[in-house]
Amino acid sequence: MTLTGLLILIVSIIAHEVAHGVAALWQGDATAKHAGRLTLNPIPHIDPIGTILLPVLFALSGSPIMFGWAKPVPINPYNFRNQRFGEALVAFAGPATNLVIAGIFLIILKTTEVGPVFANFAAIAVVINVVLALFNLMPIPPLDGSKIIFSLIPQRFFGFKRWMEQKGFILGLVIVLVLWQFISPLVINLLKWLLG
Repeated sequence: MTLTGLLILIVSIIAHEVAHGVAALWQGDATAKHAGRLTLNPIPHIDPIGTILLPVLFALSGSPIMFGWAKPVPINPYNFRNQRFGEALVAFAGPATNLVIAGIFLIILKTTEVGPVFANFAAIAVVINVVLALFNLMPIPPLDGSKIIFSLIPQRFFGFKRWMEQKGFILGLVIVLVLWQFISPLVINLLKWLLG
C-alpha cells in the first residue's frame, strides 16, 4: 500500500466513524457530539493500533491489503428517537458514507478527463471505500452489518444478540476473516467492473 493509499484509508475510516456520530445525533443521541467526535480532525479518532500501527505496517511492507479502523464513536442507543430501527440507521451510516465517497470519485473518473496522477488517486479511493463498506456490511459482530441485522430480527433473538456482542467478539472476528476469504474475490471482480 502506498503513502497515498495510507492517507486515503485514514481519512475514509474517520469519515466512516463521523458518519455514525452524525446519524446518532439525527436520531437524538448527542453522545458523540459531547465527546468531540463529530469532527474530521483525525486526532480524536486515532486508535494507536488500527489507525497508525497496522496501516503503517501494511504501507511499509508494500502489502496490497488495506485495513484499519478508528476509535468507535460513543453512542447511546437508548437516546434514539426510533428505538426499533435507530441502531440500524446509525450502523448503516458508516458504510453508506464510504459508498458515497467511492461513488463521487467513480463519477469523476467516468465523466471527466483527468490526469494520470488524479486518476490513480481516485481509483485508490474507490477501491478502499468499496472494500471498507462491503467489509463492514458483513452481518457478523462487531461489524456494522450485525447491528443492522440485529435491529431487524424479532425481539426474541435479542438474548443471542447480546451474547454475540459481549462474548462472541473473538468468534465473530474469526468468522469475518474466514468469510472474507470467500467474499474478497467477488469484491475484486466488482471493482474491476466498476473501474474497467
